[in-house]
Amino acid sequence: MSHLDPYGSTEPRGWDRPDRPAPALPWPEPEIEPGSWHRRPGSAPDMYAEPHTRPRPPVDARPEPAGADRAPYDRPAGTNGHHPDDSEHPTTQLEPVRDVEPEPEPARPPGRRQRGRRRASADRPPTQQPAPSRAGRNLPAAVAVGVALGALIVVPLFFYRPAFLLVVAGAVAVGSWEMARAVRRSGAHPPLVPLIAGGVLTVGLAWFAGPDALSLGLLVTVLGTMVWRLGDGPRGFQRDLTAATLIAVYVPFLGGFAALLAAVPEDGHLRVLATLVAVVLSDTGGYAAGVSFGKHPMAPSVSPKKSWEGFGGSVTAAALGSALLLWLLFDVAPWWGALFGLAVSGAAVLGDLAESMIKRDLGVKDMSNLLPGHGGLMDRLDSILFALPTAYLLLAVFVPVLE
Repeated sequence: MSHLDPYGSTEPRGWDRPDRPAPALPWPEPEIEPGSWHRRPGSAPDMYAEPHTRPRPPVDARPEPAGADRAPYDRPAGTNGHHPDDSEHPTTQLEPVRDVEPEPEPARPPGRRQRGRRRASADRPPTQQPAPSRAGRNLPAAVAVGVALGALIVVPLFFYRPAFLLVVAGAVAVGSWEMARAVRRSGAHPPLVPLIAGGVLTVGLAWFAGPDALSLGLLVTVLGTMVWRLGDGPRGFQRDLTAATLIAVYVPFLGGFAALLAAVPEDGHLRVLATLVAVVLSDTGGYAAGVSFGKHPMAPSVSPKKSWEGFGGSVTAAALGSALLLWLLFDVAPWWGALFGLAVSGAAVLGDLAESMIKRDLGVKDMSNLLPGHGGLMDRLDSILFALPTAYLLLAVFVPVLE
């Protein structure tokens, strides 16, 4: 449809004059056929205008051929937007181009559901996901595994004490394996066979020969790993030997103090029990206080979840419980028992932080996934390993061993 002259003239200019023939379209559209113009009943005439599939060229660039009359869409429009002779020349337009219908999605095999969450409905409510605890652990599984571990320690300790030596040796072997497996992430490859064999030997020497034999077992373990590692060549020797020495001191040597405590003939089982109870009270009090009141991080770069409020709960619970327990078991004054609890709790917290620092340096969350809700066995032994030598020293002072 033509438009009025933008320069103000009422007479059509150039090729828009009615006495000029209509030019042929410069763009052939063989796939689109013209169709009749259909208007909706009751619609205003100005709402429909002749479509243009492409923009028109400028007025000066349009050809001015002579011949036939102009096409209806090139005649000047009237005041209502239509041509004066619409009755003689019916208006036509091109068929509207319809959107291509999308292809139907392929049907899924029967009996199979698309991955993702199940869609809820009135008959099928949404699946409730269990909320994780603030400690980041599966609490029921952790409690069940903790009870099982406690029974594994207490039953042989009170009913057949030599079997407790097997429990300690097995824990040392598993802990050494977890540590050797974890330090491989840093590129170190400590020899596993001499570490496990030397760790079991260290525990056995402590049980049968006392503290001096414990140090001897550590020396034998380190020398054994050194000789074993010589067979792999000099590449990385210092790194591997350093990692092996760390494991030998951290797991078999510290774990050997459990054998020293239990090897006391008269009350060795009670000494081990007092130490384990103090560690359990420390962990439980720290967890309860940290979850309830923890606001000030204790060591955010090492263990963000530990708080000073949790540490206060640890030492308080361990001090009160140990004061009562040592008074009942060994007839020790309550203030000495409270001091024992404070020292054991402090050592347990330091042991937990030490293992957290090792794991953060190695880039692991748990030493392994051996124990549901706990991670690895070393994640449970970290507090106990530091508490064992502390308890052995203090009990040797508070409750001397009679020869």
